[in-house]
Amino acid sequence: MSAGPAQAAVPRALRGTAAAVFDTDGVITDSARVHAAAWKAAFDVHLRDRQDHQRPFDEHDDYLRYVDGKSRLDGARSFLESRGLAPAEDEVRSVAAAKERLFTERLREHGIDAYPGTVRLLRVLRSAGIPRAAASASRHAPELLDHAGVRDLFDTLVDGAEAARLNLPGKPEPALFLEAARRLGFPAARTAVVEDALAGVEAGRRGGFGLVVGVDRARTPATRAALLNHGADLVVDDLADLLTSED
Repeated sequence: MSAGPAQAAVPRALRGTAAAVFDTDGVITDSARVHAAAWKAAFDVHLRDRQDHQRPFDEHDDYLRYVDGKSRLDGARSFLESRGLAPAEDEVRSVAAAKERLFTERLREHGIDAYPGTVRLLRVLRSAGIPRAAASASRHAPELLDHAGVRDLFDTLVDGAEAARLNLPGKPEPALFLEAARRLGFPAARTAVVEDALAGVEAGRRGGFGLVVGVDRARTPATRAALLNHGADLVVDDLADLLTSED
């Protein structure tokens, strides 16, 4: 039996995939830059209060390496420990709370857009009858998807609040993605994961997902190589690239 028009429009890389799980920040919505800016403001204030002259937080390298894709507490702890510090729990919570406040202020002041290429791909998958989930370590994911006007493109959402309720460990553990796949009704082996964070692609690989797509918004050889090294099967600069690749 030949594929119908909707099935034929599915990108070659995703044919044979029964379901797809999409990370939120940096994959669906252009919110990773806002997270990075909020982290920088929070960390830099914290580091300036110290006497050991720590260098400021880098919105690109430090963000991707230590906080991207992780919960606020895990991200704050990971970065501070990377500087050779041994932060107390109240210190970690203080930095994470400052970041949360800054991010919320910027989100509500400026809003967030969805990436057009991601929206195009989601609509193709919906037309083909492939179930889709959004997953995020952030409790802001519902608000982000609503702001961007794409909540209706997903069959289910597993966000930071749900992860906390279910006591799911954070990335690079695959629990968040496995829960999303479970809600879609398919095993990991028949599900694709789409991620831009190193911890996220590693989670996809650890979870035994059938396809792990890395999204390299930085578009550099180093970030592309890092995504591949952490477990991505393929890397694209934008998800529209999957739709325009040759059969």
